[in-house]
Amino acid sequence: MTTQGELDTHDKVEIGRLAIWSVSTAKIGHGLHMLRDNNLETYWQSDGPQPHFVNMQFEKKTPVQQVSFYNDHKQDESYTPLKVSIRGGTTHHDLKELACVDVEEITGWVNINLEDAPSSGRAPRVFLLQLAVISNYLNGRDTHIRQLKLFSARDRSRLNLDEDDDDPPFTSPEYLRQTIIR
Repeated sequence: MTTQGELDTHDKVEIGRLAIWSVSTAKIGHGLHMLRDNNLETYWQSDGPQPHFVNMQFEKKTPVQQVSFYNDHKQDESYTPLKVSIRGGTTHHDLKELACVDVEEITGWVNINLEDAPSSGRAPRVFLLQLAVISNYLNGRDTHIRQLKLFSARDRSRLNLDEDDDDPPFTSPEYLRQTIIR
C-alpha cells in the first residue's frame, strides 16, 4: 500500500543512517547530501538521461519496511517523479522490483510500504535497496527528490539487524522466566 501526504512513522524507526548512499548523477550544488539534510527546501537533482537511481547499501542484510520520499509538485513541476520503482537484492546484479508506484501530483510525503511486496507479506531483507525514478511529469528529464527516508520495524526483535549476536533478543515468557537468578 502506498500513502501520500503525511510521513508515516507509526511503529517504525528510521534506518537510513545504517546505509551507504550513492546516486546515479547529481547537479552541482544539489548532491546526495541534500536527500538526508532534513530540510524540505533543499533537493537532490539528477543530471542526465532517465532512469535516475538512489542506491542504499547495508553492511548486513537489513529488513526495510517502508521507503518515504518528499515531493513538491507545485515547485518542481516537470522535475517531479511520476513513476518510481523500488528494487532490492544483494548486489546490483540481482535486484528485483519490490514495488512500482505512480506518484500523484502532491506536495507531501510518498510512503511506500514494502511489506505489501509480492510473495512475502513481510519486510524484505536486503543488502542493497534502490529507488529508481522511471519518469517525471510533463516528460521532464532531470528529477528532484527533497528528502528520502528508510524505515524498519521499531521492535528490535522484528528488526533483527544483528543476526550474529551472541545474545539474541529473546522475549518469550518462558525464556524470561529462565533469566531470573535465584
